[in-house]
Amino acid sequence: MTNYGMAYFLEDKSGMLTGSEFVDLNDRIRLSYICTARDTNQTVYMIYDAMTVDSSSRPLLALTFGPNNALGTVHISPDDSIPMRQYLKKASTLGSTKHRKFVASDGHKYRWNWQVEGDQEWTCTNTLGYIVTYYNLKTPGEPEYADSSGCMLTVEQPYHELILEMLASLMIMRHIAEYDL
Repeated sequence: MTNYGMAYFLEDKSGMLTGSEFVDLNDRIRLSYICTARDTNQTVYMIYDAMTVDSSSRPLLALTFGPNNALGTVHISPDDSIPMRQYLKKASTLGSTKHRKFVASDGHKYRWNWQVEGDQEWTCTNTLGYIVTYYNLKTPGEPEYADSSGCMLTVEQPYHELILEMLASLMIMRHIAEYDL
């Protein structure tokens, strides 16, 4: 029998590129996206598991952006890094920079697209065109929420093992859109 699990609904607490917490509404995961260094040469963001934060916590992943908000490097581990332009490649050479593809740790290809599905700001699909992940902004006219931006990252349950990569690649895509890279 097929088991259809519940998607992960990660509330984006701040909705900002400069740092936020992503908390599953069902309290299964909590990730912190934190700026840990900023100077004229680079800006570094770390993603932590906020459910097990203590003084010895190591980041799960790091994103380093270059001078003038240029794309930099994805640090998957202390010994494994990849340039962002190589990690998230443009979907086509003449196409928009807001449509990019990448290969996740499961060996499968995924593609981020900007504003192609209804109210979804960002949509990530697999090679068959099925929606894997999407990011929604707060609906215009929706009331203000205490301690929440109203933005939501949704990861379909079969892809929960890729939540970290989906969050990291989304933040890079949002950075690309924000700085018109």
